[in-house]
Amino acid sequence: MRAAVVTKLGAPLEVREVPVPVPAAGQVLVRLEASGICHTDIHAANGDWPVKPTPPFVPGHEGVGVIDAVGRGIDPARVGTRVAVPWLGHACGECSYCVSGWETLCEQQRNTGYSVDGCYAEHTVADARYAVPVPDGVSSMDAAPLTCAGVTTYKAVKVAAVRSAERVAVFGIGGLGHLALQYARIAGGFTVAVDVEDDKLALARDLGADHTVNARATDPVAAIAELGGVDVAIATAASPRSFEQAFASLRRGGRLVCVGLPADGVLPVPVFDLVLKGITVVGSIVGTRQDLAEVFACTPPAAPGSSPSPASSTTSTAPSPKS
Repeated sequence: MRAAVVTKLGAPLEVREVPVPVPAAGQVLVRLEASGICHTDIHAANGDWPVKPTPPFVPGHEGVGVIDAVGRGIDPARVGTRVAVPWLGHACGECSYCVSGWETLCEQQRNTGYSVDGCYAEHTVADARYAVPVPDGVSSMDAAPLTCAGVTTYKAVKVAAVRSAERVAVFGIGGLGHLALQYARIAGGFTVAVDVEDDKLALARDLGADHTVNARATDPVAAIAELGGVDVAIATAASPRSFEQAFASLRRGGRLVCVGLPADGVLPVPVFDLVLKGITVVGSIVGTRQDLAEVFACTPPAAPGSSPSPASSTTSTAPSPKS
């Protein structure tokens, strides 16, 4: 098979002929139909983060495909089913995090396309327990970015406990933020989109944002204060300044959910405001298998020729060298 391989950190990926992997016990072999592109894949290839992957490896953690073979201990009936291969490729299943529904915090986890080979290939192997079924009504192209960007922002809205009629500001309408906006609306929130690009704000309006703010032209904190502040701010932009603005936009009792990862980002929190206003600051990372199943469940089938809902602009074509 062909795969896009990181041969050296910081070097361009190389498309190589490599053996088709064989599923070990507890694994499935997935023939990939589509793979999303996440900025984390670029960080992985460049070795940007403190814990670095070891070349050679195949990046990609937004894969969707069909199970072609199973390893020992896996029901052969799973052959032919379509699954998603997400960032959380494996967790121990026994630690306090795993057994309490927070498997994404497991210290023994293995991550697809980082610590194990990923989805920039024609086939990949995956832990059968973490290969999440994709409903028939959701195409592979639509499902791929939901496997990371979708479940990450869905989880952020879930962690924020957005309630009907609460006001939610999304800072950064990119690959994450345009989905966070839609999930906040699904949860019943009134939404404010904040970005520095007019075309992204136009996208936010198309997706149903109640208000938009261009942070390059207007102070977003002042603009949101005129609305009465927000109950929830979801920070997805890789800009430390936007995190500060997100915190400052909260009304009393508000919740800031940190999702984006600015390089060398530090969030200075005014303790006086934090305490007296009863504000909560929380970090949210990807989502569990159950969260991803819920993402697919709340994604209605797209009509022929239309965009999926929630709409996504982050899907790549299938990783086949023939396309």
